[in-house]
Amino acid sequence: MKCEHCTRKECSKKTKTDDQENASVDVPSPAQENGEKCDTSEHKVLAVSLCPQSLPYFAAKFSLSVTDASRRLCGFLKSLGVHYVFDTTIAADFSILESQKEFVRRFRQHNEEEPALPMLTSACPGWVRYAERVLGHPVTPHLCTAKSPQQIMGSLVKDYFARRQNLSPDKIFHVIVAPCYDKKLEALQEDVLTASRGSRGTDCVLTSGEIAQMMEQSDVSVREAALDTLFGDVKEEELRRHDGAGSDGYLAHIFRHAAKELFNEDVGEVTYRALRNKDFQEVTLEKSGEVLLRFAAAYGFRNIQNVVLKLKKGKFPYHFVEVLACAGGCLNGRGQAQTADGRTDKALLQKMKGIYADIPVQLPEASTHVQELYQEWLDGTDSPRVQEALHTAYQGPGQPADSRDIKW
Repeated sequence: MKCEHCTRKECSKKTKTDDQENASVDVPSPAQENGEKCDTSEHKVLAVSLCPQSLPYFAAKFSLSVTDASRRLCGFLKSLGVHYVFDTTIAADFSILESQKEFVRRFRQHNEEEPALPMLTSACPGWVRYAERVLGHPVTPHLCTAKSPQQIMGSLVKDYFARRQNLSPDKIFHVIVAPCYDKKLEALQEDVLTASRGSRGTDCVLTSGEIAQMMEQSDVSVREAALDTLFGDVKEEELRRHDGAGSDGYLAHIFRHAAKELFNEDVGEVTYRALRNKDFQEVTLEKSGEVLLRFAAAYGFRNIQNVVLKLKKGKFPYHFVEVLACAGGCLNGRGQAQTADGRTDKALLQKMKGIYADIPVQLPEASTHVQELYQEWLDGTDSPRVQEALHTAYQGPGQPADSRDIKW
């Protein structure tokens, strides 16, 4: 049997079987019998955070509702010794809200001498890595400085949650379950450190496919469990998503916010128009024949290269671009929905899209937890702590690469 806080199978902590629990009899572990001691100073609290685009994969693969899939996945992880399982949607809330504010600021500051537009999203680690390592200037100044949901979740777990639990950040081992391999590289970046004590925000990343393989190969008895929250709420919260067909929907949320904030225009449903292909789409706000806002979504490296080429030539008509490395968006990440020969499982992906679309949408502004965290954790919406915890700076091609910085 193993200790509650230790991954070693043999631990000196006293354990009990169910029958012995009733008899109140302490049972020594094999390690105790051999005179071995478990070093309690090495005990870690294990926390896992699930990306919202991963849950539809588990639901489709195991023919479950997304709620049942989350409960089964949570139960499986806890059967392995994980203490807390979180949903990263709240981290995406912060990332989107900060991106909204930054776009409005850039739009108002933009001029021909010092162009602040277009603003390019920074949530996709594959795209950001490419921009930093290969493109550099003049592309990186256009990257939004808001941290990605994974980076922000690392800060929430290792800073906010750690303090609530009276834990040092280095006593928490934080794992992200994500749809793509590029998030493994993101976890290696030095900037993925909490603002407080220098602990890495994400210690490990496992893809959805890797977790599914573990589930299929496991013979552990699983009891379903509800997801945890950072606030210790007992009540199970309803799963929700952002307004994106296969991603966190930065374009739709920022477009609506900018239309209202800059032009006092209320936008209901966002209408996309496919241009070159289904992975390059355009959204415009027009009034009296004038285009006030022109946004685009560019998914996949073929479309990214076209964006970069036009940007370098100075012939780029867009104010904002949501950029994702994976064609089809995050649901189509290479860490899930793949056949044995490495191709996209199109039938499974189609089921995932339907499942994801049925998850209720909630605006980031509507989250009471987020508003509370701005005050309790960050000392307000415009404090220095916000810049420190929720924003980043980018390296250029001249920076030395991490020795583990490989191409996936």
